[in-house]
Amino acid sequence: MSDQSSTDKLYNWLDSRFKLGAFVDYMSHKVVPVHSHSMFYYFGGISLFLFIVQVVTGILLLMYYRPGADSAFESVRFIITNVSFGWLIRALHSWSANLMILAVFIHMFSVYFTAAYRKPREMTWLSGMALLGLSLAFGFSGYLLPWNELAFFATRVGTGMAGAIPLVGEKLLIVMRGGEEVTGATIGRFFGLHVAILPGLTTVLLAAHLIFIQRQGMSEPLEWANKPESEKTYQKFFPHFAMKDLLVWLIVLNVLAVLAVLFPDGIGVIHWPLGEKADPFAPPPAVIRPEWYFMFAFQALKMLPAHVLFLEGELFGIIVFSLGGLIWALVPFFDRKSARNEGSQLYRYFGYFVLLFVIGMTLYGYMVE
Repeated sequence: MSDQSSTDKLYNWLDSRFKLGAFVDYMSHKVVPVHSHSMFYYFGGISLFLFIVQVVTGILLLMYYRPGADSAFESVRFIITNVSFGWLIRALHSWSANLMILAVFIHMFSVYFTAAYRKPREMTWLSGMALLGLSLAFGFSGYLLPWNELAFFATRVGTGMAGAIPLVGEKLLIVMRGGEEVTGATIGRFFGLHVAILPGLTTVLLAAHLIFIQRQGMSEPLEWANKPESEKTYQKFFPHFAMKDLLVWLIVLNVLAVLAVLFPDGIGVIHWPLGEKADPFAPPPAVIRPEWYFMFAFQALKMLPAHVLFLEGELFGIIVFSLGGLIWALVPFFDRKSARNEGSQLYRYFGYFVLLFVIGMTLYGYMVE
């Protein structure tokens, strides 16, 4: 009885200051649709959980990491070999980064194919697309930080592609590299981007994204548009869906721990061995591969001829990818049928094409090397 009384006193104390009653009442009435695609609701939460793991492990690594051409590689090697469980923290950070991007991709395609972007959730979709872009930027900026051989040459190739953009390409390349070449100054630029600018932007966008979802609720399937309320099934967000979400988080944490312990340097095409320190004067490796989530774009650009019409092949590819990404981001404003709760075959086929293109080019990129 005394424990219950103490709990009530604590709640009343907090409620009198922060008005918790309104929040508790709101959460008690919030519901989640239950249907054949309900499992995809959890991938948003998985992405959030893995981002939290990224932040925690990143802060721990930051205690020992030293940016700079003369210190970056040595500090990472010190973390792996001398710091207690440093190898495990680095493995958790790397695995959670890859799994987070995978979860974000699955979340994006599930939202697209269920037309969950339709009115009134246009801003939720746009904020999610921005978060996907930031996730990819995290991966690109973090790749250089160990300052090893593969990261150096891959970054040189990646930033070189940005330099091919007309009008602003050359200036953008200098801003990204901190000069005309990839040097210690580039590490400083990427380090600041990775640990300050991107986390700040992500936090703001993530907060907005979560607020949108909480205010608008989970999207219902298109086929529910003409379904009577008596045939629709819902579950309480709290505690039912929240507890299931927490269980999924625990499962992901266990998977993450197993992968980090058994494969600390990655496995297969997903790997991050420290290797040799970067040497700008050394010949580049025979095979330079980007991270798996950039492979589809990298391979597509490689397959283009030197010139397409009056444009350089690489520039043509960048323009096509930019237009395609813009169309993908603005689909909620183009897809009028889904806005009326009607299925749109045109945009569904467009989604199938994008999904097959990403998977196909990724697999092909690893097969031909």
